[in-house]
Amino acid sequence: MTETFVPYPVRVDAALEPGLSRWLWLVKWLLLIPHYVVLAFLWVAFTVLGVVAFFAILFTARYPRAIFDFNVGVLRWTWRVHYYGYAALGTDRYPPFTLADVPDYPARLDVAYPERLSRGLVLVKWWLLAIPHYLVLAVFIGGGLWLGTRTGPDDGWDSGWGAGGLVGLLVFIAAVVLLFTGRYPRPLYDFVLGMDRWALRVAAYVGLMTDRYPPFRLDMGGTDPGSAPRGPQPAAPGGAGAAPVPAPAADPGTAAPATPPRSTWTAGRVTSVVVGSVLLFTATGLLGSGGALLWADQAQRDDGYLWTPTVDLATEEHALVSDSIRLDTAGEQWVLDEFLGTARLDVTAAEPGTEIFVGVARTAAVDRYLSGVAHRVVEDLGGTWPGDGPRVDRATDVPGGPPEQPPGELGIWAAQTSGPGTQTLTWRPADGAWTVVVMQADGGPGLAVQARAGATAPELTWIAVGLLVTGGLLLAAGVLLVALAVHRAHRRPPSGAVPAQPGPPAPPPAPSPATQGTGSTAGTRT
Repeated sequence: MTETFVPYPVRVDAALEPGLSRWLWLVKWLLLIPHYVVLAFLWVAFTVLGVVAFFAILFTARYPRAIFDFNVGVLRWTWRVHYYGYAALGTDRYPPFTLADVPDYPARLDVAYPERLSRGLVLVKWWLLAIPHYLVLAVFIGGGLWLGTRTGPDDGWDSGWGAGGLVGLLVFIAAVVLLFTGRYPRPLYDFVLGMDRWALRVAAYVGLMTDRYPPFRLDMGGTDPGSAPRGPQPAAPGGAGAAPVPAPAADPGTAAPATPPRSTWTAGRVTSVVVGSVLLFTATGLLGSGGALLWADQAQRDDGYLWTPTVDLATEEHALVSDSIRLDTAGEQWVLDEFLGTARLDVTAAEPGTEIFVGVARTAAVDRYLSGVAHRVVEDLGGTWPGDGPRVDRATDVPGGPPEQPPGELGIWAAQTSGPGTQTLTWRPADGAWTVVVMQADGGPGLAVQARAGATAPELTWIAVGLLVTGGLLLAAGVLLVALAVHRAHRRPPSGAVPAQPGPPAPPPAPSPATQGTGSTAGTRT
């Protein structure tokens, strides 16, 4: 009984090159730098065109053919680079710089073009439905192990270590074996190719190129099972011992198959869509930043200031000290006056009636005053989950004793204030390294306060408008470049033509007896 097999529409084929160099893999990372640079830009374009395809599928149930060809080309290029590099090390032949299929290259990828796609699946398959595959690929290609440590007063995540995936580990083992024996272990190669094939099928699925869910199976080896039917083949007439039936001879009057059309994605069009995509990414950032600044300027001012959230600060030492604040405008004070304006610091003691001192001075002067004085340096203020408010992410306690004199008796402060209740420090920033100090007015130990900082930022409106205008211009230019490239690359097959399906290239037709030796050119390929 014949087994029915429907090949998966993403075909990934590879051939292990005999006689691989023992040492070339040591420097392939360097040789591949040009490809990494190009692919970085190509994947920007892939992402932008993927968004366009998302909306096209959502409204028309079709993946625009020109965009489909480009994105398949990016996957194909990526697969060739990874096969040459550290996802397989299967060839020493340098990858070509092209989106098109290269039939004689040892690594090939193709995706059957879908005539129609589900409008509903496009909303969920690239994130929700693909989650199980993401978990598998985390083990296969990276992020399979993550360790972290908790340090600091609030036990926040401070450092960590991540381990690569199974593909990287097995390819490294194969590379070491190759280095000492000159042979690539075939079982490792087959296993690695199965994981690579799994990853590429998922990439095409989440890239919206097919609605068929990727199978949960390792199709190992270099030959994709979709390249040829599997299962028992029909028996030859006459029984098991009968001679095979010869293939029918080609009809001498039948024209040879046409040469496949050249890719419509020329170098100029690829460059146009890449540049346009980079402009669109840049425009998105500028528009988002400009909108956020304009919203803050118009809706978040209090008493003319833009404020940070209020943070709780405490120490058992004699002083709370900010990390050094460095300002450098090369003497152009107007930059600080126009863009930062007047700075303000509001500090309130946690215990009513406590007299506190707040001052700002040159960092060098503060260091001299606090030399030998026990104090806490607040190095980083951060946030936790939304709604939890700000916190101290990192602080350093410096050991020592009490200060020789109260802070208010010094003449080092550029601005200062002291007393009970909320103390407001107003300061005009200038070039240099500055430090903010909060202490009890008498220099005694122990302090708990709530603090917030603000600035007038007088030119914020014009900065926001400038970002929005620049972002709008870049957006228009990016859309124009991408649209023109896609439009010119768009092609439609002749009426009635059947789209080509993925599979190994067919052999050229054998010449018929009627044409052999006659000098006729019928059935030959130009």
